Amino acid sequence: MNLHEYQSKEILANYGVNIQRGFLANDVQEAKDAAGKLKEMTGNDGWVVKAQVHAGGRGKGGGVKFSPTMEKLEENANNIIGMQLVTPQTSAEGKKVHSVLIAEDVYYPGESETKEFYVSILLDRAQGKNTVVYSTEGGMDIEQVAEETPHLIHKETIDPALGLQPFQARKIAFNLGLSGAAQKDFVKFITSLYNAYIGIDASLFEINPVLKTSDDRIIAVDAKVTLDGNSLYRHKDLAELRDKREEDPMDVEAGEAGLNFVKLDGNVACMVNGAGLAMATMDMIKLSGGNPANFLDVGGTADAARVKTAFDIILRDPNVEAILINIFGGIVRCDRVAQGIVDAYKEIGEFPVPLIVRLQGTNAEEAKKLIDEAGLPIHSVITLEEAANKVKEVVA
Repeated sequence: MNLHEYQSKEILANYGVNIQRGFLANDVQEAKDAAGKLKEMTGNDGWVVKAQVHAGGRGKGGGVKFSPTMEKLEENANNIIGMQLVTPQTSAEGKKVHSVLIAEDVYYPGESETKEFYVSILLDRAQGKNTVVYSTEGGMDIEQVAEETPHLIHKETIDPALGLQPFQARKIAFNLGLSGAAQKDFVKFITSLYNAYIGIDASLFEINPVLKTSDDRIIAVDAKVTLDGNSLYRHKDLAELRDKREEDPMDVEAGEAGLNFVKLDGNVACMVNGAGLAMATMDMIKLSGGNPANFLDVGGTADAARVKTAFDIILRDPNVEAILINIFGGIVRCDRVAQGIVDAYKEIGEFPVPLIVRLQGTNAEEAKKLIDEAGLPIHSVITLEEAANKVKEVVA
């Protein structure tokens, strides 16, 4: 589950991480009020208006604007709130901006120059350990840095049983070229950041940039946090931070119906029970000359209501030319699934695309009989080979 920048920063601050302070605003008046609060806190004019959407590269799309005066802040907030923000990480349609973060200006003059770094924490699945990825090239796309100057990206592997050790924190600071007060502040920063990562069961922290200010403070200027969805039962408060407006409506609907759904770009939709069977079915579709239009696991309780919801979601995709249902009746009986398919078919009406059904396992024969006697234009098959041939036939 992705979080907004303002939510991410609040979490980091709770763990003692220095952040660029700011307040959320849903309209222009709230933006002006937030700027006033920040001026009382800092004594300075100058604010940054940041669009709050789940996408990187906001600045490239005009979603991050520096505002040296209150008049300019009002103008920027008015332009950004409500805009369709298009970034390198959004579709061509972009995402609507519902709110902005009004943040303090931390790029103030001082005795030494400011410096931006990149820091992220994530799980290295190959090693089964957490890894800190960091670079002196902050403020840039890390993919570009990796491609053009890979020697500037460093990694520090963390033993999950021991956590981030002090010598590792000092090593990271040294590799970033920090010394003196900035080095000490960074050691505290990265230690608190790792504690936050572990404490909230995150799957990704990305701080880009981490700023060394002109007075040698280390601050998280931006923050991207992704939570492990499987851990949210332990973090009820964090689960409430979910913003469904930022997600694909089809994904939201599928999740609420208990369906595991991922939309793809193919032409043959599939409805399967079990992730392994779903992957095998997608491979079969590809080998048969089609392309999977989705991953859809209906789980172990494929009743009529759930099957109908799955059909509703699938049929919204204009690229779908056929639907393949491949169910293995272990926990769920095949005849129950068959009844759900028949009921859903009758409720929806005539399907605009061919429907191929393969049911194997408990009560498979009863299921095939039920479908065959329903009098519906459903292609009922027994083997995977028959299913593959039928897919090839209908999408040829």
